[in-house]
Amino acid sequence: MSTISSHQHFRWLNLLTRHLATSAGNSAPVAQAGANGQSKPYEAPALAQAAQASTIVQLEAPGQPVGPTMIQVEAAELATKTSSAETQVAHEALTKDTHMSVQERSPGRSVVRNRMRCKKVRLVINPRAGHNFTRISEVLAVFSAAGWRTDMAVKLYGGHTMELATRTAEEGYDLVIAYGGDGTVNQVVNGVMAANGKRQPGIVGVLPGGTANQWVTETSEPIDPVKAALSLIDSDVGMVDLGRIQVQELKFPNTNQEGQRQQKKDRKAQKRKVKQPSRVENYFLLTAGLGIDAAVISHTSKTMKQRVGRLAFDLAAAEVLPEKHAFPIEIASIEADGATVLWSGEAFQVILGNTRRYADVVEMTPDAYIDDGKLDLCVITEGNTLATLEQILSFLFRRRPDSNTCRNFQCAHFLITVPASIHLQLDGSSVQLDDYLSKADREALQRVPDRAQVMVSYRFDAMPHALSVALPETYDNTLFEHSRGDPRGRPGNNSQVDEQRPGVGARFIAPEPHDGRHEEIQREASDDLVNTLLENGYKVTITGVVMAPGKKERYVIAGHTAKRQTGETKSVAIRIDEDATVLSRTGEHVPHGDVLRVQGGAGVIVVGKKNKRGVIKAKYVMLPSF
Repeated sequence: MSTISSHQHFRWLNLLTRHLATSAGNSAPVAQAGANGQSKPYEAPALAQAAQASTIVQLEAPGQPVGPTMIQVEAAELATKTSSAETQVAHEALTKDTHMSVQERSPGRSVVRNRMRCKKVRLVINPRAGHNFTRISEVLAVFSAAGWRTDMAVKLYGGHTMELATRTAEEGYDLVIAYGGDGTVNQVVNGVMAANGKRQPGIVGVLPGGTANQWVTETSEPIDPVKAALSLIDSDVGMVDLGRIQVQELKFPNTNQEGQRQQKKDRKAQKRKVKQPSRVENYFLLTAGLGIDAAVISHTSKTMKQRVGRLAFDLAAAEVLPEKHAFPIEIASIEADGATVLWSGEAFQVILGNTRRYADVVEMTPDAYIDDGKLDLCVITEGNTLATLEQILSFLFRRRPDSNTCRNFQCAHFLITVPASIHLQLDGSSVQLDDYLSKADREALQRVPDRAQVMVSYRFDAMPHALSVALPETYDNTLFEHSRGDPRGRPGNNSQVDEQRPGVGARFIAPEPHDGRHEEIQREASDDLVNTLLENGYKVTITGVVMAPGKKERYVIAGHTAKRQTGETKSVAIRIDEDATVLSRTGEHVPHGDVLRVQGGAGVIVVGKKNKRGVIKAKYVMLPSF
């Protein structure tokens, strides 16, 4: 499966504009055969470095002598010496707290947050999906500071990502994180959906690490992987729809007169019986495409992509576009009593959207919601050259499509019939028709000299509230028609709302009332203590800070500090528990919630023990002046 940058769609539309200006656009569809090579095993140097201080567990994978590599990352160690009784109490509290999520009402907000709680987490990584793997150790430190027990499973061969995600869901992990591009996210989603078991599949989260990161953009998650890791810690859980695709049927050329009459009769019928689809099915979270975009994806060389990056897609587009013309298509909606033809004719491109954006900058399906139980379809129809150019320009400037040259439909179940030569993509990854067919149908299709003479009917279904996903706390719910709903698929249930805790959903925390302990701490925070902290503490430049969900107050800071001897910069994560003392720059005691007021790029002074994973369990934290 080859993954494409969503940014390339924008550039392809420009190429398509030039192509349409010089093409008559009335030729028959040209059959194109796409290659889909498998990924070779790959070991990222950063992974080996991150594994040095970790326990490595080898699991046997089907078809492989050894694999995948699981790098077990334990929860953050206590940085200060505690009594055995205190350790036992902490362990019991950790064991008792097994909820995946909890509802909390944020101060000053009317919405009820379905905050995500995790103990057991797995990162499923595509090592060839980007260049962010040098920061894996920073991501792991952030998760460890939050108290997450995190594994890493690395893709070793084609199809391995889906297998890893399926195994992760079946093993009962609370959260499976796709670390890669949209293609990796698609594989993880399909793996989770394929899991067997009685318990609810885990939540799916995303760390951006690929050429295309459209889901991250759609949900306003930071593109920086460390900031995205912080965002995951403070995420909400939302139930979202998925799109599902199956092959309904193949129609081979029929030369006898009776067969021709029957086919003509079928085309004229407004309602007809729908056959049972194939058992093979795939899901998509973002978009599915039939036509030019999928052809470009399937013709993009992996070797060239590694050498020249995004330019490889432009080269493929320049090669593919001159050969592409409008193709016959029939679009029908499936209802209880059969299929109703919505539109038929010639088209260049079909987009089915579960979300709104296409190429990150164009809203091809601007009315789509991810929780309405429907799919939105946009088809670029064949028209005169000027009309088609105007249609493309409307996409480029984010205007609603012109109904004269582009048709839009919305329903829960679509039946789309196109020539078998037309390429298909799901979430920016090429998909092969043969993968959906039985052995007999594959062999029959191979005997046909021209696939354009064979018609294939794809069934697209909206699967309501099919998946639990992690959503940034700051996300504005643009894609949600209704509330995000309960993570177990019961919106508006009577789940108990936790007591309001300091700092939840707020960036400025009211001062806590002073008691005897606070007075004592304030007296201890003398000038000598301040000087000691400045002299001996870690000076950390902040990347970001969040409050980790849980029964006890905990804050996590990501940043970097310089070694005193060499000046070498090292990434660290700071864990601030309830027993830590938080001071102002003048040495006065301040509420723990003031940590959230620290902006990125500011500096804090931390005294505490740092473990081998780069996590500092803070004993004292001195904040900058506000």
